[in-house]
Amino acid sequence: MSMTRRDTMLAGLAGSALLAAATDADAAKPAAGGKVKPTPEQQKLIDAARDVRQRAYAPYSHFQVGAALETEDGTIFKGCNVENLSYGATICAERNAVFQAVAAGHKKFKAIAVIADLPTPITPCGMCRQVLGEFGGEIQVICTNLKKDVMVSSVGAMLPAAFDFDPTKYK
Repeated sequence: MSMTRRDTMLAGLAGSALLAAATDADAAKPAAGGKVKPTPEQQKLIDAARDVRQRAYAPYSHFQVGAALETEDGTIFKGCNVENLSYGATICAERNAVFQAVAAGHKKFKAIAVIADLPTPITPCGMCRQVLGEFGGEIQVICTNLKKDVMVSSVGAMLPAAFDFDPTKYK
């Protein structure tokens, strides 16, 4: 069995750090057997992400991803990945959800859940982390898979050295 860099991160110290990064008030708690049990609020987002995942357009990779983003006022926006033959035109589920929320006038987010069919919980790609980071490092990220394994972190913990540019400092 080959071990990828992602597997190593999730299995090792970085994986433990990601789990510990969520605030105690909002974190999923370990249940019997050591599995993380999502809170009811987190489960609502996971369920919404699982639902929209089925509508992903992935004719090339066949890798379906769903995301559900909760705004500050409790509104939930769902997004799925939409592939394109020109791979650069593909959009990830997380960015799809964020862009829909912004188009509807929302810019403050509490949490996002992401789900895919992987052996371990899926995590947002770097581009999605950067887009989420645009709206705050404190956004909770609930990563899961179809086996119901759950990992909870924050955007800031997942992207500690995010690109940050303040043009007012350079005028």
